[in-house]
Amino acid sequence: MKMARSLRQRKARAESGLFLVEGILHTGEAAAAGWDLDSILYAPELISGDFARSLIAEQEARGVRCQPVSEDVFDSVAEKENPQGIVALVHQRHWQLDHLSRANFRRGVALIAPQDPGNVGTILRTIDAVGADGLILLEGGVDPFHPSAVRASMGTLFWKPVVQTSFAAFVDWGGAAGIRLVGTSARGTLDYREVALGDHPAVLVMGSEQRGLSREQVSACDLLVRLPMHGRASSLNLAVACGVLLYALMET
Repeated sequence: MKMARSLRQRKARAESGLFLVEGILHTGEAAAAGWDLDSILYAPELISGDFARSLIAEQEARGVRCQPVSEDVFDSVAEKENPQGIVALVHQRHWQLDHLSRANFRRGVALIAPQDPGNVGTILRTIDAVGADGLILLEGGVDPFHPSAVRASMGTLFWKPVVQTSFAAFVDWGGAAGIRLVGTSARGTLDYREVALGDHPAVLVMGSEQRGLSREQVSACDLLVRLPMHGRASSLNLAVACGVLLYALMET
């Protein structure tokens, strides 16, 4: 229980190599995708479905420690309202840039120092929805194993590669692999509806929520696209903008 509570903090996740997965759907997706579950905490009085019970039994048979706890104790770990009665401690997986190529990464997203874990999880979910291939996190920013990012991804974290690297390494990788970098900026020269990528592999590059892309980052991109803003708002939420652009780019 002490370990589970500590995994809300980035330092504990980094030191242990574990992260929290809360809920029946998310735990089931982690197991289905073959991630290594360290242990499961569950409150029997909160579990009502056959799927959760069979999931616990299956993992216990695989040697995963499955520990029943009281509802009060479980509530001290769960962050969601109306918890579903199951939390897993899961070993992290770390992808590298050299795992990605033109063959397995035709369309993807790169985020520069994102600050909101909910945005990261939502963008992962959108990547899955549009049929894109994965996410690259550049120059630090939020931990993709933050509980809020895990929840917002709705299980897609376990199926899509997430790479953490520097912007310089990313640019070198894109150039060597022949992958087009499509930057986004209010100063973009192309309306997003005018982009025609055809069959060419491409990564959508989006700046941080506060700063956008720097001049150096803009200059490294092959194309620079913009979203038209017709109202008084000067920008869109990062995850919303990414969703609009991803759907458009997947159809070019």
